[in-house]
Amino acid sequence: MLHLSRLTSLALTIALVIGAPLAFAAQPAPAVAPAGTAATAKAPLPLEELRTFAEVMDRIKAAYVEPVDDKTLLENAIKGMLSNLDPHSAYLGPEDFAELQESTSGEFGGLGIEVGAEDGFIKVVSPIDDTPASKAGIQAGDFIVKINGQPTRGQSMTEAVDKMRGKIGQKITLTLVRDGGTPFDVTLARAVIQVKSVKAQLLESGYGLIRITQFQVKTGEEVSKALAKLRKDNGKKLNGIVLDLRNNPGGVLQAAVEVVDHFITKGLIVYTKGRIANSELRFSATGKDESEAVPMVVLINGGSASASEIVAGALQDQKRAVVMGTTSFGKGSVQTVLPLNNDRALKITTALYFTPNGRSIQAQGIVPDIEVRKAKITNEADGDYFKEADLQGHLGNGNGGADRPSGSGGKAKAMPQDDDYQLAQALSLLKGLSITSGR
Repeated sequence: MLHLSRLTSLALTIALVIGAPLAFAAQPAPAVAPAGTAATAKAPLPLEELRTFAEVMDRIKAAYVEPVDDKTLLENAIKGMLSNLDPHSAYLGPEDFAELQESTSGEFGGLGIEVGAEDGFIKVVSPIDDTPASKAGIQAGDFIVKINGQPTRGQSMTEAVDKMRGKIGQKITLTLVRDGGTPFDVTLARAVIQVKSVKAQLLESGYGLIRITQFQVKTGEEVSKALAKLRKDNGKKLNGIVLDLRNNPGGVLQAAVEVVDHFITKGLIVYTKGRIANSELRFSATGKDESEAVPMVVLINGGSASASEIVAGALQDQKRAVVMGTTSFGKGSVQTVLPLNNDRALKITTALYFTPNGRSIQAQGIVPDIEVRKAKITNEADGDYFKEADLQGHLGNGNGGADRPSGSGGKAKAMPQDDDYQLAQALSLLKGLSITSGR
């Protein structure tokens, strides 16, 4: 199972996974070069550093204010070895490993916040829809500076997540800083987090919206059902589709590939490159386009990461959709979870993934074709204009119609989601594309 995510998650069967902050990848352990190979010969053990390590360990045991056993010191050394490689590599103890396996069920007790680390603080990457965090108004970009009054600066993401998860119904207070302002508290009650993968609705006649909140194992299948539902609700072929990937933290790689496959008939979708052989993967379209090639707009923002970026990048490179919004998160590295003895595991970065045109998303993200920032629409009253029909003795309509327009030729319909400027702009663009394509 291939996976890309910012969430804490792990495939039930150990296979390659691609992740983002707090996301884990898994696959069988790569073959290790036998002793005596050229690679081994070129990298002799650094004896001086090993002596320093042993000396530091002895000094800590002898001088630290409290007794520390060898097991704890060695575990901490391993954690430091992994955490200092990059932000996404980590050592998973039994509890962490078990938590990852448990989270693959799609349900866990928590607040519904995707987090990352920035400048030593815990940062909200995105709240999950329909969770305590989203209902409380927590926003992407908020910094969590305290959890139940305890400062988070210097804590690892794993430590912060452990504190935010807990017994269902139990309350927890987060101290947040937004846009450099004054810290404020938000008290939430932990709940069972059930992440809904796909939502679909008609924005108006002919135009459908598909929102993917996370790429799960069945997301590809759910998108197929969503397309069928939109066609049925519309009563005929659609004129256009908005694919909303905003604040989508990622998920299962196969699901991302399947989603793209629903919208294109041929071509490369994504590939990965790494040092080990089984990290080299390529995925291409199978020839099915369940969207019927209708005009399409993909919405992304800074909370769109990993698998979301693969989908947006593939559809952009294949000239299948117009990407709109703001630059995505920029998580383009592949993590592999390697199980160890005693229910422990290593999560280590093994590769990068690339869009069909060979773009690496890592630390850059997907740049939209049309930048549209989050905004609010304010309607202004239309003035009373003196028109031709108001002139005394005006000529009648050439087709014999009424002086005043009515019906479909009358007042334009209001834009959907008046509080969602980006979605409104996506629909406007779709209408333009539909008109120019003759639909």
